[in-house]
Amino acid sequence: MIVVGCISGTSVDGIDVAVADLGGADSGQLTLRPLGARTYPWSPSTRAGLLALLPPAPTTAEAVCRLDILAGEEIAAALQSAIDEFASGSADLVVSHGQTIFHWVEGGVAYGGLQLGQPAAIVERTGLPVVSDVRSRDIAAGGQGAPLAGTMDLLLLRAAGRVGRGTSPYRDQAPRALLNLGGIANVTVTSPHGTAAFDTGPANCLIDAAVSSATSGVQAYDADGRLAAAGRVDQALLERLLAEPYFALPAPKSTGRELFRADYLASYEHGLGIADLVATLTELTAVTVADALAPYNVVEIYASGGGVRNPVLMDRLAAHLTPARLTTSDELGLPVDDKEGYLMALIGYLTWHGIPGVLPDGGGRSLTGARTPRVLGRISPGDRPLRLPEPGVTPRSLRVVD
Repeated sequence: MIVVGCISGTSVDGIDVAVADLGGADSGQLTLRPLGARTYPWSPSTRAGLLALLPPAPTTAEAVCRLDILAGEEIAAALQSAIDEFASGSADLVVSHGQTIFHWVEGGVAYGGLQLGQPAAIVERTGLPVVSDVRSRDIAAGGQGAPLAGTMDLLLLRAAGRVGRGTSPYRDQAPRALLNLGGIANVTVTSPHGTAAFDTGPANCLIDAAVSSATSGVQAYDADGRLAAAGRVDQALLERLLAEPYFALPAPKSTGRELFRADYLASYEHGLGIADLVATLTELTAVTVADALAPYNVVEIYASGGGVRNPVLMDRLAAHLTPARLTTSDELGLPVDDKEGYLMALIGYLTWHGIPGVLPDGGGRSLTGARTPRVLGRISPGDRPLRLPEPGVTPRSLRVVD
């Protein structure tokens, strides 16, 4: 089944689209053949509008309505381009996460979230059925609605330990983790004692906000980590930042730009130049990721997301995570820039086959903390009659194939 997944992350830096040939829902032994992926830029006006909606900015129902339609139209154009380029103009299903503009969490409990990108515009452009609103059912069932990467990550981590000899399906049961470095950092951990998936805190969002503010929007991020490399970590500010209560919350937990928003640093009087500030924020990301993983004693971490392109961040992560080996998701068959798009394709494939999109955590709840795993999202019918297959089974493995 040819499934096209897309998402725009918390950095609002583009529409990530991935086209996959997925199979195995009936057996639980899933296969994913990557057909191609690309990031399509938002138009400057739409990106500016989406960023202007993020907390702490006020907004109006008119602005939300307009951007829902505009974002949907731009996502639809990106999806159609990917279908034409990577699937010879023909696909079976589209999965659109949209752009999160608010993730409602209070006291460690998630109550809801809002993503923009009107699915009707996508159906109209592609003629295909669309799975959208993929977080709400998990939240309604008591989950965090994030990170949704846990299912793909866990299946990939199981495969990372697999060998083809002997009676054991794994070369060992050593703890391993998948780490995504987007605007927010999230991890999935598997070990003999159980599994976990949660947001650790900021990855790039505070760095991006600091750079954008210092350059009046001319620069949106710390390209190649040059600012961090030129600066020095301010230990006093770092310690104050590490006192943020979110970091001490137990998993499962989730966060976003509602907490780590553009003005998050305004209450910290630091007097630092931009290079020292970015160096300190880069260290904050590295320390909080390492601290979050420390209880699990992982031996390998596979990183993905835009933060992998920042050599200073990767160096600091490697230093704090040692003796664990830090590498990238490329080793698991999914390029670091494309993994989130393929994740959305997988979630939509599971939804289409009536399979919960979040795996159980081993204790009866879902990885996100929901009372029980739920089928995710809602389906907008395409131009053809909607005929869903018989429900599949809970996936046990995921193999990335050529």
